[in-house]
Amino acid sequence: MESKNISPAVIKRLPRYYRYLGDLLKSGIDRISSKDLSEKMQVTASQIRQDLNNFGGFGQQGYGYNVEYLYSEIAKILGLDKDYSIIIVGTGNLGTALTNYTDFAKRGFFVKKAFDIRSELEGKKIGEIEILGMDKLEGYIKNNQVDIAALTVPKDAATDIAAKLVKYGIKAIWNFAPVDLRLPKDVIVETIHLSDTLMRLSYSLKDKTSK
Repeated sequence: MESKNISPAVIKRLPRYYRYLGDLLKSGIDRISSKDLSEKMQVTASQIRQDLNNFGGFGQQGYGYNVEYLYSEIAKILGLDKDYSIIIVGTGNLGTALTNYTDFAKRGFFVKKAFDIRSELEGKKIGEIEILGMDKLEGYIKNNQVDIAALTVPKDAATDIAAKLVKYGIKAIWNFAPVDLRLPKDVIVETIHLSDTLMRLSYSLKDKTSK
């Protein structure tokens, strides 16, 4: 399946399709029309067809979509047909919560180690995940397969630590620090600005209550 030059908006919707299709499978539904899927997802049937046509369509006239097949194909598109190893850098409240989140493993994302600058945490565990000192970061990355680094450190430390992660060989960073990282083009960065989503919620609430 060719996935080049696909709109970022389409890519952002794919995990939502995957999640809804997974729920349908759990409910024992083996096929669904774009109309019925649109009602569940609150996305137009036309939008669903346009999105999926970017990757081959998958539907059959008069039949709709085979739920299990479409679920597995979207998994392949998203790269979920393989496992990924993750390290957590920063074990404050957010880093600890991410380390404890068991649903990652269900999707093939396995947290292997956590790292923190606080020496008193070294050797302790978050669940089954050991915390190592930041001085062990380089050696661990160079001696182990690490696909993704989740960055959950304060803003003033994020840029420097991100640069070190790239230097050590990390090519994908899941950034929770409130800063936009400037990194080489071959490094993939997905930044989660929690405060931005809260401000968008605030805007929508203000807009609704002012009418």
